[in-house]
Amino acid sequence: MRALPEKKSLVAAVSSAAAGAAFPNTRWSLVAAAGTPRSEQERREALESLCRSYWYPVYAFIRHQGREAEEAKDLTQEFFLGVLGGSFFSRAAQEKGRFRNFLLGAVKHYLSDSSDRERAWKRGRGAPLLPFDFDFGESAYLCEPSHGETPERIFQRKWARAVLDRAVGNLREEFVNDGKSDRFERLKGFLGGSGPVKVAELAQEFGVSEPALKSSIHRLRMRYRDLLRDEVAATLDNPAEVDEELRFLLRAISVRTSEV
Repeated sequence: MRALPEKKSLVAAVSSAAAGAAFPNTRWSLVAAAGTPRSEQERREALESLCRSYWYPVYAFIRHQGREAEEAKDLTQEFFLGVLGGSFFSRAAQEKGRFRNFLLGAVKHYLSDSSDRERAWKRGRGAPLLPFDFDFGESAYLCEPSHGETPERIFQRKWARAVLDRAVGNLREEFVNDGKSDRFERLKGFLGGSGPVKVAELAQEFGVSEPALKSSIHRLRMRYRDLLRDEVAATLDNPAEVDEELRFLLRAISVRTSEV
């Protein structure tokens, strides 16, 4: 399980980036837009990408509703088959243009409406299973301490963690593509402030000066900030709301600090 950046890194991402920065069309804006068959293919690909990235908050929400693991797996699969088929768009209404609100509203409706579940089940018969790592998901869910949070709060917190994980994963991939995966593993601790080892010790290990290493750490944090903003923007219909959504993520993560 990937280590999550600490709260400081998210604060930096919120405060240091220019408000209202321009972004290209995001995955969610493609999903939200109606259009030609060509754009419909783009829409489905964008939606599949979002579903692959953010299925776990839905699974955790369903589990916290008291469903057993096997039932939750089936319901999660059936729900996302319905999402990909467009079944829930008219009722969920894309609240405030945020993909997380769409998913939460849609899964609530799905769990409360047996006719929707029946249609999703029939539609899913014979369809290939979506590539969700339920073994990881269940292990992560069972590692959570017992608490009195509502399923909605569980969903929001898991969503925030999934966004952070995606940004860190994208950063790691860039280092891997440059043949520097080991370097990333040594530096990633600095995304949350101070790293697990002193800068002087790491500089000696890398064979560089302390100022050079500090400059590398600064660039790492700035790149993480950009990737985090890009990932958040991909879940919004209006990219101008990135800073507001980042503040939401910070609040969602911070709530747990007194419980861990």
